[in-house]
Amino acid sequence: MDFELLDLIEREPGLSQRELSERLGISLGRVNYCLKALADRGWLKLINFRNSPSKLRYVYTVTPSGLAQRASIARRFLRRKIAEFERLKMQIERLERELPHE
Repeated sequence: MDFELLDLIEREPGLSQRELSERLGISLGRVNYCLKALADRGWLKLINFRNSPSKLRYVYTVTPSGLAQRASIARRFLRRKIAEFERLKMQIERLERELPHE
């Protein structure tokens, strides 16, 4: 979820929590919890618009350490998925050799 939130906020920093919730298909409460955790880690900065008619309006920006973390998460994910792909490819090849051809 960290990667997905950081990635979406980086691409569209003006999204509200409700919009983030809808885009990611998770509850508004979970978005709020995750955003606070990301901010606590220093990966996300919350900027409150004081002049906004709705004092609850924030803009979220990904910090440099958040960008580095997003890249790190993406690298780990990619390595894991490549390894999964290689295992699946080996299983498919083995099954193709074992099963009679039609």
